[in-house]
Amino acid sequence: MATNMQKMIGTSEEDDDEDVEMDVKEEDGEEDDGVRRIRTSLIVGDDGGMVSSGSNNNQFEQHHVQEQLGTPGGGRRCRPLEEKERTKLRERHRRAITARILAGLRRHGNYNLRVRADINDVIAALATEAGWVVLPDGTTFPSRSQVPKPANGGSAAVASSSSHMASRQTPPSSTRGVGCGSKSLPEYNACRMKGVFMPNSPPYDASPNARCQSSSLVGDAGEQSASHPLISSSVDVVDGMQIVEMTPKLPERDFAGSAYIPVYVMLPLGVINMKCELVDPDGLLKQLRLLKSVNVDGVMVDCWWGIVEAHSPQEYNWNGYRRLFQMVHELKLKLQVVLSFHECGGNVGDDVCIPLPHWVAEIGRSNPDIFFTDREGRRNPECLSWGVDKERVLKGRTGLEVYFDYMRSFRVEFNDFFEDGVITTIEVGLGPCGELRFPSCPVKHGWRYPGIGEFQCYDQYLLKYLRKAAEARGHSFWARGPDNAGSYSSRPHETGFFCDGGDYDGYYGRFFLNWYSQVLVDHGDLVLYLAKLAFEGTHIVAKLSGIHWWYKTASHAAELTAGFYNPCNRDGYAAIMAMLKKHSASLNFTSAGLHMLDQQENITNTSSDPEAVVWQVTYAARDIGVEVVSENALPFLDRVGYNKILDNAKPLDDPDGRYLSSFIYNRLTPLLLERHNLEEFERFVKKMHGESVHDLQV
Repeated sequence: MATNMQKMIGTSEEDDDEDVEMDVKEEDGEEDDGVRRIRTSLIVGDDGGMVSSGSNNNQFEQHHVQEQLGTPGGGRRCRPLEEKERTKLRERHRRAITARILAGLRRHGNYNLRVRADINDVIAALATEAGWVVLPDGTTFPSRSQVPKPANGGSAAVASSSSHMASRQTPPSSTRGVGCGSKSLPEYNACRMKGVFMPNSPPYDASPNARCQSSSLVGDAGEQSASHPLISSSVDVVDGMQIVEMTPKLPERDFAGSAYIPVYVMLPLGVINMKCELVDPDGLLKQLRLLKSVNVDGVMVDCWWGIVEAHSPQEYNWNGYRRLFQMVHELKLKLQVVLSFHECGGNVGDDVCIPLPHWVAEIGRSNPDIFFTDREGRRNPECLSWGVDKERVLKGRTGLEVYFDYMRSFRVEFNDFFEDGVITTIEVGLGPCGELRFPSCPVKHGWRYPGIGEFQCYDQYLLKYLRKAAEARGHSFWARGPDNAGSYSSRPHETGFFCDGGDYDGYYGRFFLNWYSQVLVDHGDLVLYLAKLAFEGTHIVAKLSGIHWWYKTASHAAELTAGFYNPCNRDGYAAIMAMLKKHSASLNFTSAGLHMLDQQENITNTSSDPEAVVWQVTYAARDIGVEVVSENALPFLDRVGYNKILDNAKPLDDPDGRYLSSFIYNRLTPLLLERHNLEEFERFVKKMHGESVHDLQV
């Protein structure tokens, strides 16, 4: 009864915490109706009068209740000891799972949950993040950002404040601004509560771009709200209620004195034209000066193979790049250079078209097997197939020799910039978009997000290596690609290969995926070995992409077709990190901003988990001692995005004070250089450098 009374009158948070630590209460502790009637009859007389509370009556009551409880039909249920122990074990197991869930939400989702939070706290945090207001008594209703003001006394239509919330269906009974005369008990309780402020939204979610845009203060009509720095001046009166809208200024971390992380800005793709000439040098100079004024460390630029070696083998034209590098040097900025051996155009963010060299395209017309090929025989001229790495099919040279000659020419041409320390980093292109992966998701061949993609191993050279691997394994009939892996836009459950319990986890499936992923690792190993020879003493970087869709499925199908053998029972990134460590290369992981993907696109039904991908890849790198460089996957200009990048770059619990060795902002645009955006970017750079910020919200 005492427990029931505590539930009715409410308990303190400390009492709740103590209750959580107690052993599981036996389920047979509840009284049945017979016992309740006995106690009622003892307290209330037959004629409705109260029984005296004297000592004699108390003794009689205790004795009478004990007699009644001892009878077979009116007492407690007697349960075996084994069943009680099983109940305790189940409860301990449930608590252990709950603790791991809460730890994950706090660590990876920035949820502000107390140490002994329960399921109600989790639901409240999720509801608040989705833009709802949750009162202490559990009353939940849409925030003002979801419901516009009613017009002419009509009911308010539920609306969303962002594209992410537009698809949500809000129950009509949960409309904000319902008067106290409503018949709904929760809504009536909400009206009765005065001055309740619930700042439950995650840190940095106070901007218009955040998912949870505002909290609310609800008070009775005619009662003035106390002045508070967290409350804005927006006040509405609806049906006799005063609704005060607030824009909370949630605290920011002070990064003053933290580790220094260099910040680079990626230059536009078309800064050098197809004639290897610098486009608009005066305009670029002004932009670089603005970047210098906010103390960025340097810039990143792509050196395109299709521009430099465009017309004839081993005839290199570096003129435009030399002029650009000289301009950067004069402004005392640093350079990170990407040696891009892929085609530009057709991918996300590509605003120019830079094909592979003309002489390579001519070879491809007579021998299309130099390009990656899918099961249907469609060629992808975005980059050379890794099957030609050791095949002399490029005017007497192998693919590896072509890459090495290009790298050696760059090193000789810009030797003075290396010696002066202007060029600090060389990022070597290893595949499509410069990333170490198979081109498994080409839009021009029909892929649409969130399709699983297709394997790209059907050119004659890779099939030859597959045949050798199958023969060495003793099963020559395995020298083929899967015939039930679906098409580019298939879902895993629609295929026999990637579905749960599918062929991917059978003997043949494991053989094929091992071989396919090893081709990727071997290509990176060989190219980075040559890069280390050409750029001895210079920081080398390899780029990896985050394949986040279908990550929550057992097969991780989208990762498998891209060459990452990373199903749920295998770590597909450990071998790649070991290869990078072997060559003292750093990892550029396109991860920053993946946590905001749910604001940019609908990933509800794709089993996507961007943050889990980021966690697995970065921790695989850190565990083996590989430095991590990062760039943002999505463009952003607001403080919310910058602060989340900072939290990921400099976690509070990191013993080294930072996760990243440098950060690359993708990319320089006129919009970034507008006054307000540039001031916000300068603020971000200061925090990355560990400097103090004068307008820090604390």
